[in-house]
Amino acid sequence: MALQERKIGIIAGNGVYPSTFALAAKRQNFPVRLSVAAFHDETDESLLREHVDHMEWFRVGQLGKMIKYFRSREVNEAIMVGQIAPKNLFDFRPDFRTLLMLAKIKERNAETLFGAIAHELAKDGITLLPAFTFMENLLAKAGHLFGPSLKRRAWEDVSFGQKIAKEVSRLDIGQTVVVRHGTVLAVEGFEGTNACIKRGGELGRGKSVTMVKVSKPRQDMRFDIPVIGAQTIATCHEAGVRIIAVEAGRTLILEEEKVAKLCRELSVSVVAFDETT
Repeated sequence: MALQERKIGIIAGNGVYPSTFALAAKRQNFPVRLSVAAFHDETDESLLREHVDHMEWFRVGQLGKMIKYFRSREVNEAIMVGQIAPKNLFDFRPDFRTLLMLAKIKERNAETLFGAIAHELAKDGITLLPAFTFMENLLAKAGHLFGPSLKRRAWEDVSFGQKIAKEVSRLDIGQTVVVRHGTVLAVEGFEGTNACIKRGGELGRGKSVTMVKVSKPRQDMRFDIPVIGAQTIATCHEAGVRIIAVEAGRTLILEEEKVAKLCRELSVSVVAFDETT
């Protein structure tokens, strides 16, 4: 008996996340047809092209057009992978369906906006999948992962940063903080993770500076989950951040071999904590 083909739409932001998902999907033991909603100035077409079946380009805010595209491709499942740069959110060009959706949202943050998009997709019979679908093996495991081992004082900063980052994320400000010796150097805002890392590293001047990235309390795992990759390691090294701490079981680590190699070469440590760390 032939296995039924799954028709999945990829809502593809920037970085290697979309291509990582596409490759993982094609490696499953059942047929998968992948249709990509790509975004101008965001999606890297070269990373995706060889792993997907079809691609169409959009501008941020063209929700109605995107859903129409997915329906034409008989998509009944979708996944959000990859971020949209803040600068492109200012180039927001909403279509009529997006305007109707926005009119119903009182507080506009990542959770409410993505949740509303999921609701709109569902109205057209498209289920939004967890953002780690087919990539469960890439979720961080608790403990020391890459780079030099941490001393006790460094673990204390990880614990401190975890507490602060969880509170900040609860308020929906950001999911990343940079700390040093019990002092908060930077908190992620609308400018994004990389800007937070650079600002915190500059203030800490590379002296045992730690970046802590967490999921939100009651995180909706369909969108906006923490992700790190080779670019994260390079950005931290350049900024003088020596330790990266993420939440075990709730953070995707992409390009693991590249991450491990860079951590060895640049002496950047990556650890993962759980709720009891």
